[in-house]
Amino acid sequence: MATTDRQATTLALAHALSAAERGLAVIPLSRTKLPALRSPHRTDPQPAGPPCHGECGRFGHGIHDASTDPARIRALFAAAPRATGYGIACGLPPHHLIGVDLDTKTGTDAPAALRELAQRHLFTIPATVVVLTPSGGRHLWLSGPPDVVVPNSAGRLAPGIDIRGAGGYLVGPGSRTGHGTYTAAPGTAHLAPAACPPALLRLLLPPPRPHHPTPASTGGHGQGLVQFVLAAHEGQRNTRLFWAACRAYEDGIGPALVDHLVDAARTTGLSEREARATIASAARMTGH
Repeated sequence: MATTDRQATTLALAHALSAAERGLAVIPLSRTKLPALRSPHRTDPQPAGPPCHGECGRFGHGIHDASTDPARIRALFAAAPRATGYGIACGLPPHHLIGVDLDTKTGTDAPAALRELAQRHLFTIPATVVVLTPSGGRHLWLSGPPDVVVPNSAGRLAPGIDIRGAGGYLVGPGSRTGHGTYTAAPGTAHLAPAACPPALLRLLLPPPRPHHPTPASTGGHGQGLVQFVLAAHEGQRNTRLFWAACRAYEDGIGPALVDHLVDAARTTGLSEREARATIASAARMTGH
């Protein structure tokens, strides 16, 4: 390995250990910003149970490898000699980190979009850690409450604004990638992640899902119609969906089964728009 690569790995490890001292769990990253350790299960046959998140005791489980223990971090980097950066896991105690990624590559003004959201919803972004990205974007670090799980999202808040929450990670300052180095904005490196404003936190959480009766509540026939749609192959998806929707409306369970039929159709590859259009046709055909 070239000397410059060894130096980059040594420097990344030093930055990662410094972050861990602040309570931030870290993993080694490659120049592509992806976890530097490949999965130990990549050649395993498809397991029957849930995926392994490190229970096997080996490295290579992505964000599930993240740690604040110096000995474990050194072992992770020793196993990833080509690492040139480190990732900081979001959503973990003590900070329950939330990353607000303001992108500049999409042709949108993400900082302006965030300011507009702040004005509309009456919150201000407090002084906090800001990390500058090689592309000209920036990451804002915020701290979330321990009893709230903030999901990852891309562009849901506004175009160009991505959120890193539970199960995600942020590229740590000092990391070197193929496009340049991530650096802390002047005057922010010493700060702790500031508490996320409550009004912003509400925007980051998914809206509550409306309650719909389950297929079981419409009887076994409703469950059977959903399974009929799920069994459709390409070329028969619309036909099966239309037939099932017609039977549902004829039996008086159409309105209760619509969302379940849509979900089943989407599983087979239809878009939600296509599925709802087909079900609406069935409703009209049966006089509903």
